[in-house]
Amino acid sequence: MISRRCLAAKRLLLPLAVTLCLAACSKGPRPGEVLDEARQAGRDVASFPHATEDYFHDMDGGIALTPEEVKGRNMWLVWSGGNDRFWTQMTDYTFGAFDLLKIVSTHPTLGYSRATRWSYFGLVNEPCFEAATGPDKSRRGLWLDVRSKDCGPDPFENESKYPGVKIGSRGQPLGDGSTQPVGSFYGWGTGIAGLRLFPNPAFDAKAAKEWDAEKYYTDPNYYNRKDLVRPYRVGMSCGFCHLGPSPVKPPADPNSPKFENLSSSVGAQYMWVDRLFIYNANKPEGRTNYMFQLAHTYRPGSMDTSLVSTDSINNPRTMNAVYEFGARLGMAKRIGQEKLAGGELDNKQFNDFVSSGPLLDFFTKDEGGAAVRTPHVLKDGADSVGLLGALNRVHLNIGLFSEEWLLHFNPVVGGKTITPIPIATAQKNSSYWQATEAGTPDTALFFLKAAQPDRLKDAPGGAAHLQAGADLLERGKTAFADTCARCHSSKAPPPPPALELTAAKCAGAGYLDCFKRYWKWTQSDEYKTEMRKVVQAPDFLQGNYLSTDARIPSTLLRTNICSPLATNALAGNIWNDFSSQTYKQLPSVGTVTLRDPFSGEPRPYAMPAGGRGYTRVPSLISVWSTAPLLLNNTVGPFDIDPSVDARLRSFEASIEQMLWPERRERDPVLGDKVEGLIDRTTERSTVTVPTGFVPDALRPLQGTLHRWAPWLAEKDGDIVLGPIPKGTPVALLANLKLRAEGDSLHEKATHVHDVGELLIELRRALKSAPADASDEQLRTHFSKLREPMMQLSKCPDFVVNRGHYFGTAQFNRQDGLSEDEKAFGREPELSDEDKRALIAFLKTF
Repeated sequence: MISRRCLAAKRLLLPLAVTLCLAACSKGPRPGEVLDEARQAGRDVASFPHATEDYFHDMDGGIALTPEEVKGRNMWLVWSGGNDRFWTQMTDYTFGAFDLLKIVSTHPTLGYSRATRWSYFGLVNEPCFEAATGPDKSRRGLWLDVRSKDCGPDPFENESKYPGVKIGSRGQPLGDGSTQPVGSFYGWGTGIAGLRLFPNPAFDAKAAKEWDAEKYYTDPNYYNRKDLVRPYRVGMSCGFCHLGPSPVKPPADPNSPKFENLSSSVGAQYMWVDRLFIYNANKPEGRTNYMFQLAHTYRPGSMDTSLVSTDSINNPRTMNAVYEFGARLGMAKRIGQEKLAGGELDNKQFNDFVSSGPLLDFFTKDEGGAAVRTPHVLKDGADSVGLLGALNRVHLNIGLFSEEWLLHFNPVVGGKTITPIPIATAQKNSSYWQATEAGTPDTALFFLKAAQPDRLKDAPGGAAHLQAGADLLERGKTAFADTCARCHSSKAPPPPPALELTAAKCAGAGYLDCFKRYWKWTQSDEYKTEMRKVVQAPDFLQGNYLSTDARIPSTLLRTNICSPLATNALAGNIWNDFSSQTYKQLPSVGTVTLRDPFSGEPRPYAMPAGGRGYTRVPSLISVWSTAPLLLNNTVGPFDIDPSVDARLRSFEASIEQMLWPERRERDPVLGDKVEGLIDRTTERSTVTVPTGFVPDALRPLQGTLHRWAPWLAEKDGDIVLGPIPKGTPVALLANLKLRAEGDSLHEKATHVHDVGELLIELRRALKSAPADASDEQLRTHFSKLREPMMQLSKCPDFVVNRGHYFGTAQFNRQDGLSEDEKAFGREPELSDEDKRALIAFLKTF
């Protein structure tokens, strides 16, 4: 018999579903038919010349650049391509939790300032700025950093040379005697490197009359208003996530760096993304927000790059350092051939910009089809359409042409069928995209010259950490040659022809069989003898990318599978045009062994085909400076101090955990029942949608929701889901599959039914708990739903710091593993002395 409560819940869900369906069918902008703001304002690509001023000449070791390379660096560091529109909308998509205008502010009630920006956020204070001492009348009363009088003007703010896009209220009187500025298309500096300030074209006379800067900082009833229009928008350059303190010339005070202390390519290794995305994370109301608990799984220097165009998988990954483009492209020539078809062919290639020289060798097109020799970018190796395409996609992923991009998915929350954003549409309807495509070759040229290794020997005091004798280093080289070099060196002996490791045999569906043949060869004495010769050569580290850039199957790597399970680059998904046919035809790696987050018991999981299941080999260049380690920064301690000594302390502790896995952090609940740590909520939390951010489709039902579902809607109209007990595995909810994977009507209907049943049972479990229930009691209620939540999980892997056991005893502990995992055989175990020698050698990278 169906319970009365269940019937009530279903009566509630029916009108909700009908209302949402009607809202989904309502007339609105259609994909392929919208223009970006630049096109709307009549601007073409020629009106966006990339900046020529060598303003950042002291950065990147003071390397001398050509005019083209200067433009490439400027594009990387200050070009946002109109994405200020998107980042303002993100406040709505996160229900008010994310607000970049508050991040660049320093109002006393926020609890952070320019003086604490590095230690709290891990964000780089741009040189030539000073802290705000009060509200700035010229900036509508906001507390923003001000440019130092000791510095000249910011050349990118030159409105005459780089005129902004005149749209909406820009250039119009605001009724209070002021005029909304147009500004520069590079915006104004904010005092934070990589973030630029733009006048908000929606800030008209009505908005100006209602604006109150003090309430914006202090009054939730004001700043959570859906109709609040802020006077400014904040844009983001690629450099925001990729620049940082130079490992070999660190700042004396990380809060006050000089340009000479900064590198464009090391990655934002110290950024606290949870604090960035939840502006009040330093307050109880911020930490009890489940969105903070989700973002808190992003260790400093890592983030889930599919957070916005969500694939319903929480998979934070490190923000890449960029090194040795030349050697990496050399590796692409050898093993990086990928077939392109359809919209993939709309990616720009070097051939579109140069007519002679070696860059022409990376793309071919004939009667047999098109192929590109390309690095494998992103952790899962999905970006596989050429270097320029990979660079261009980054701009889309941080909000360029958001007018079109956001029509293809539901930002952050998901639940909508995702469709590809066609490159051809961007080329037709977005002047910002056209300008980006025109400038990216210069960025590639900049990296080809400037992204050089940061050697410990060149760092202040580095010699004191390089005292290993010749015998110890030779032993370390042998350990590296035998254990590491098959993945972590772009220099290697040529494979025997009998292995047939050719593009014709190994591309796409044949890849896994080829990789297994390669792996078997690297276990032979023949290979190890030749590889030792390569490693022992005096020039081994020169021009070595220290990675093969190859895709490694999860069945061998045994790391958390949520990153290689990412779906955004699959056929028909959002990044369809940015992944190759070769990627989309990759075979399944087989079955992996996961752990139940409640009991620790092993659970087999069959990995899907079509691109998923692999991890691209990271480079070990300057590895001494990039700890913590692993693809998500989960192995080793984090230290906010960017000094050489602090980097070495973190590296030594981290590499010891890599080579002695038993030293890695363990789960406080399951202990040794699992091989590592499960990310759990640190406090009791709720998913709260303030009344001002409740979707329009649900607003007419807010009163009904409170009467029928007080567990869901508060009296004031806020939507509240919870409580979620402290200690809950974050991925239980974060990885729930909100939409069916298949396209058949039956599959979709079944999935909707299963999700509905789970929500009803979850509601029942929470409702049946005592009002004063402890977190342990609430977790017991959650555990009753273990099976349906696991069945609906898009990534049922919860242990975040497991895997990469090469050279350790853990690799050979294979009881309970699948046959696919055992298929790679056993490995020689390094002795403690070998491991110490290996560490000494790694420090020289």
